[in-house]
Amino acid sequence: MNQQAIVIPDPSRSGNKKQHRKLSKTQIFQRALLIALGATLMGVGLEIFLVPNKVIDGGITGISIMLSYITRWNLGLFIFLLNIPFFFIGYKQIGKTFAFSTLFGIFILSVVTALLHPVPALTEDILLASVFGGIILGIGVGMVIRYGGSLDGTEILAILTNKKLPFSVGEIIMFFNLFILGTAGFVFTWDRAMYSLIAYYVAFKTIDITITGLDESKSAWIISENAHQIGEAILDRLGRGVTYINGEGAYSGDDKKVIFCVVNRLEEAKLKEIVSENDPSAFLAVSDIAEVRGGRFKKRDIH
Repeated sequence: MNQQAIVIPDPSRSGNKKQHRKLSKTQIFQRALLIALGATLMGVGLEIFLVPNKVIDGGITGISIMLSYITRWNLGLFIFLLNIPFFFIGYKQIGKTFAFSTLFGIFILSVVTALLHPVPALTEDILLASVFGGIILGIGVGMVIRYGGSLDGTEILAILTNKKLPFSVGEIIMFFNLFILGTAGFVFTWDRAMYSLIAYYVAFKTIDITITGLDESKSAWIISENAHQIGEAILDRLGRGVTYINGEGAYSGDDKKVIFCVVNRLEEAKLKEIVSENDPSAFLAVSDIAEVRGGRFKKRDIH
């Protein structure tokens, strides 16, 4: 597997704008179709499971659900109107493609929620509604994020606020959503607020799985005196390619051979076994990878 430096062009320089590759019509259609499908699934999760049982989601969607309940106005109207400011912020701060993908997804979500609102809930069991509503909603949101859009302005707001506050984007989103989910206790009941936390947690985990995929990948860095022996064992027993990198120990000044490879999560235990067998004192660092493209990640046949 060859390693190659990736240079990200500076969008502030007009000379680099020509380097941006335009999407083909097929790619645009595929992206639009999958974003529409994701938005539709989120609408199903909301209107067929969560909203009829007075269970809410986090973010702008959660605020929209509570406002819709209080005013008796259409949920889709609030979702669309409350997210409009974030469309303009996203256009300026993140980019045109993201902004229009987000606007398209929110429009589809608003239409779907309006169409499904008269449809009765699939179940009146609040726990079942929370779990399955969270799963369907999470799949939908994950699909939209995976293909370049967003269905909630909370993430954009957190990115902007992060520059002025000593908290990470994830922490800001968590605080914001805990406040919204807590407010549901006053609008609905406290048991509904607790069920909303369950739905939010299920959706959060499902979004993560949808974005990263079930076949989650792991990157491994190995430093060993028996680097070539370990590398050959990984090739023979796992069928995975490896890259040897020359390094230098900062303390000792000795030359070090570093192994880099990518495996899936089912192969992680076998990788650790291979390293331990060939060099029990080897340094091994394993981390999650959200996505792998190019190179020679595909397994070769093991004979």
